[in-house]
Amino acid sequence: MKPAHKIVLTYIRTRLWLIALISPQKAAQKAFTLFCTPRRRKQQTSSAIIKKAELISFSMSGLSVRGYRWDYPSPKKILIVHGFGSSARNFDGFICPLMEKGYEIVAFDAPAHGKSTGKEITLPLYVQTLQHIVSEYGPFDAYIAHSFGGLAVAHLLETVPHSEKTKTVLIAPATETTTAIDGFFRLLHMNGKVRQAFNKLVVDKSGIKPEYFSIRRAMQNIKANVLWMHDEQDDITPFSDVEKVKNDDHPHITFIVSNGLGHRRIYRDRKTVDRILHFL
Repeated sequence: MKPAHKIVLTYIRTRLWLIALISPQKAAQKAFTLFCTPRRRKQQTSSAIIKKAELISFSMSGLSVRGYRWDYPSPKKILIVHGFGSSARNFDGFICPLMEKGYEIVAFDAPAHGKSTGKEITLPLYVQTLQHIVSEYGPFDAYIAHSFGGLAVAHLLETVPHSEKTKTVLIAPATETTTAIDGFFRLLHMNGKVRQAFNKLVVDKSGIKPEYFSIRRAMQNIKANVLWMHDEQDDITPFSDVEKVKNDDHPHITFIVSNGLGHRRIYRDRKTVDRILHFL
């Protein structure tokens, strides 16, 4: 961690600790806002393939959700879904190979990401966004999703028509929301009453307990043909959660496990891309 980031983290910890002394509920609200707020990254110069995209957008819940489309119309459609703090443009390396395979490609920036508006993102909001995309630009024959996007796609598939022919690629997906929350609270050096208030806040906002937001749970309701790619050294979405899904022995999931690619380099790895293209 960079020195500047350590200073910011120390400030946040101290502030939340002081708030928690007065009100665990208020500290939990501050923590929830932090948990749902991605860091806006400086927009890099668009690649040549991004510049060739058709720019598409829609409005939803007061937000402007912006995206890209290539090779419209084509016989097959695929949706690319990015992770927390990322954007559709990070997956530009998939575009040309997918077009060569005959796909129309759609990719959007989630609310509070990339060129879309908003300050916060939650899983229900991401799923709602994907439902709108499917309704307006789908249906889709295939999906590629990374990290938080994988969790969103799994929950999307529980709500939209799909079959065994629907091909879904999950790259380092955020398997268990409770694991993400656990890691977040360890980073903040907080737990106890604030964590209890945080969990209650999740229920108050969504009507659902945090443990419901789980790919392992969702897989019981998913028919799609799934390729799941994960690295044993992933420090963001731990492989220990993946092993539990592997042990469930779903016949429609194929796992490819790497070692040393981590959480982000995996989707840029040439072998990873080639395996995904072969699967599709």
